[in-house]
Amino acid sequence: MSLPVRQPRPNRPQHVMEVLRTERIAPSLVRVWIGGPGFSTFEDKDCTDAYVKLHFVKPELGLEPPYDLAALRETLAPDDLPVTRTYTVRQVADDAIAIDVVVHGDQGVAGPWAAAVEPGARVVFGGPGGAFVPDVTADWHLFVGDESALPAIARALEALPATATGIAVLEVQDASEEIALRHPDGVDVRWLHRGTPSEATIGLLAATVAGLDWPAGRVQVFAHGERESMKAMREELFVHRGLERTQVSLSGYWALGRTEDRFQAEKREPIGQILPRD
Repeated sequence: MSLPVRQPRPNRPQHVMEVLRTERIAPSLVRVWIGGPGFSTFEDKDCTDAYVKLHFVKPELGLEPPYDLAALRETLAPDDLPVTRTYTVRQVADDAIAIDVVVHGDQGVAGPWAAAVEPGARVVFGGPGGAFVPDVTADWHLFVGDESALPAIARALEALPATATGIAVLEVQDASEEIALRHPDGVDVRWLHRGTPSEATIGLLAATVAGLDWPAGRVQVFAHGERESMKAMREELFVHRGLERTQVSLSGYWALGRTEDRFQAEKREPIGQILPRD
């Protein structure tokens, strides 16, 4: 019996732009503005969780974009392959996009890059992807997330009609990490100060949602963040609150104690599943 031949993943279109400027908008959050001549190839999606996949390569390899990722997987050593990181498009201006990158010292790839990158540096990325659109027919909205979900939640809040009502529960390390958000007057923004992420803080968001006075009517939920935290949120939303899948956008953006590459690999394993696949 012959096994089916696994086809290589196709290359997706890539954009080649440059860093225009950076802003430190919170102690651990850097906004990177990306644009330049390559901006003309970018077409924003009509969703508030639009994301792009940045490709980081070792300068000493002399690789020129766009990168043929399939070919590079066949020719480069594993340690020399481009590293891909996913980030929400926080804002789209006339000639630039902004992404907000969480920075924790020298940890990871994208954080140190965002903290040190200079204007003019080349940026190569694919996308955008994304799917979430605030439902204007919902009676109220619930937004839940940590720093990783803050850009998407902020963009969704800005997209709501002025008459919208709801609650946003946002988990950050401490008060210094709170940022200004534009939102309808009827949306109550609540900041949770978690401290350093740990096993003990995983249930904080779900416990806070469990304690909410649940408004009447049909809710639309956007809940994203640390993977195990979102599993706890899954129980609260579907088991305790009895919501339907169509009302909820729920996923993990990262996992405590996992590197980004391991986290991405585990998405194909049972441990990485937030919701069962249809």
